[in-house]
Amino acid sequence: MKMSYTVLGTNNMEASVKFYDSLFEKTELNQVFATERMTFWQCESFAFAIATPFDEEPASNGNGTMIGFELGSTEEVERLYAKAIALGGACEGEPNQRGPRFSAYVRDLDKNKLCFFE
Repeated sequence: MKMSYTVLGTNNMEASVKFYDSLFEKTELNQVFATERMTFWQCESFAFAIATPFDEEPASNGNGTMIGFELGSTEEVERLYAKAIALGGACEGEPNQRGPRFSAYVRDLDKNKLCFFE
């Protein structure tokens, strides 16, 4: 078994699409589909989406919830971390060696926590 997709909630689809389009522009994730309620990015083995909640309640981030992106190099961790901050994301942990992994942590515009690691 393997994880195949992740969906994060948003309260501002337009701002979130701009954030993730720009964040993913030099990665293997490409925007492949969009509706008024959801936008999807995909690569060969994984899909990522943002969505306005189906129940029409405000999107909220989970305490302790985090999405990890394995990037393959410390340079790519540093690049995506800096890009997320430049796009208005918030620092949750600057790029650094943590145990066996080099990683960095940010929150997106809806305060969803993302981890970039090599």
